[in-house]
Amino acid sequence: MNIEDFRDYCLLKAGVTEETPFGPSTLVFKVSGKVFALTDIDTFNSINLKCDPERAVELREQHDYVLPGFHMNKKHWNTVLIGTGVSNGQLQELIDHSYDLVRASLPRKQREELANSEQEGL
Repeated sequence: MNIEDFRDYCLLKAGVTEETPFGPSTLVFKVSGKVFALTDIDTFNSINLKCDPERAVELREQHDYVLPGFHMNKKHWNTVLIGTGVSNGQLQELIDHSYDLVRASLPRKQREELANSEQEGL
């Protein structure tokens, strides 16, 4: 997966915006204002993704390309190394998990608005 494929995949999801709040080289994806993915635009050698704490540990034990989140809360975030054996399908699954986890933590009204926007898009 390259940076454009990553961007396109994240932006397909309901309520997602992209920003560079930490400087011009750090691309951040948010759902309803909450971060679910971030990467370095210049290198695109890793992606930080939110993860269920138990699953985060399992993924780190199972895959060399999954590390504790760099500059993030290591209990809730993983860093996934790009180009080190992770397939596009696996990466998409991890992005989906991160998005779904953050989306589920939103207030009910925001979750309903996202669901409605998805229905309108069908």
